[in-house]
Amino acid sequence: MSAVVTLTAPWRGLSRTVWILVVARAVNRIGAFTLPFLGVVLTVEFGASLGQTGLILAVFGAATIPSRLLGGQLADRLGRRRTIVLGLTGCAIAQLWIALSHTLWSAVFATVMLGLAFEIYEPPSQAMIADVTEPGDRPAAYGLYSAALAAAGVLAGLLAAAISHVDLRWLFVADAITCLSCAALVAIALPADARLGREASGPQLVEAAPTVSVWRDRRLLLLLAGGTIFATIYMQIIIGLPLTLLEQGLPKSGIGIILAISAITLIAAQRLLRVRNLDDFRSIAIGYLLLAAGLVVCAFAANLAVFVIASILWSLGDLFLLTRYLTQASGLAPDEGRGRYLAVFGLSWGIATTIAPLTVTQLLEKAGPAGLWLTSAAIAVALAALQPLFRKRLAPA
Repeated sequence: MSAVVTLTAPWRGLSRTVWILVVARAVNRIGAFTLPFLGVVLTVEFGASLGQTGLILAVFGAATIPSRLLGGQLADRLGRRRTIVLGLTGCAIAQLWIALSHTLWSAVFATVMLGLAFEIYEPPSQAMIADVTEPGDRPAAYGLYSAALAAAGVLAGLLAAAISHVDLRWLFVADAITCLSCAALVAIALPADARLGREASGPQLVEAAPTVSVWRDRRLLLLLAGGTIFATIYMQIIIGLPLTLLEQGLPKSGIGIILAISAITLIAAQRLLRVRNLDDFRSIAIGYLLLAAGLVVCAFAANLAVFVIASILWSLGDLFLLTRYLTQASGLAPDEGRGRYLAVFGLSWGIATTIAPLTVTQLLEKAGPAGLWLTSAAIAVALAALQPLFRKRLAPA
């Protein structure tokens, strides 16, 4: 295997639709820093116990599962643009509800509503990128998508650090505003609602999508299993890191700083470490090893500087993991069922968001931060070792 490292952007030639969608999602990402703080808000603002917080966040995660499936169905039948706008508007309403809540039960109900809207826009967004790019360009397109979200994440982290000093509820107001801004940009700038084909031939009107046996594709189900384990580790970081900082007596604004550094790392890595001629499985194995290294450092961190080092390591791992999983999932899908394929694969995030709050809170209570992060690191190493098996099982029939 040969690797070529280049300093040139790999995104030249991508379609206007991809760039518009990336800009819109970056606007949304500027405010999308509430999930890491949701557990803290439930604990600090509404007086929930650690066990109650874990259960509430698990219910939120369970609610994202039908949300993702609905997004996939609507993406193939109603149209990409309409579905994105619908999902973002629903998220904004739920975020404002949380911010205006005065009781724990009101916040819980709003959290469930947020879960039901939270994943609707992801399948159409990912499907739209695949619609307008050739298979060979999809890693670059999804890489641009991730880099733009990371760039917005720098501002998001700094904004979160600043707002958290005032009132955590304002985080949800800011997120609602950016959701609505993103929805407006998508509605105005993207092509008229259609299930897009290649842009050269223009958008095609949405018709009833042919029946696709998504659940009978064993390769997709295997990819879903692997993706679910990865997503659970990822969500454990999102949920567990703020609680770990809280338990260590570190300022809650530290999570905003860590998020900003993590985003800067991902941007720099996208630009400077573009490793080509590296197939999906080798890339994923490297990503898991870097992720594991970051988690081991996190297990023994006692101050903010060490947590930042850990975040740099796992962010480098993200570079090798996130875009490759999306590339694999979109590559399995037939054109007429891409939204549903990506929705089913995306269930990994809903399942993970259900499981992670329970594993995080239980491991923190019983084994402490070291137990939580070392367990996660061991699983990441195991997934790296399993990539040859995934290569064999996911090969075209």
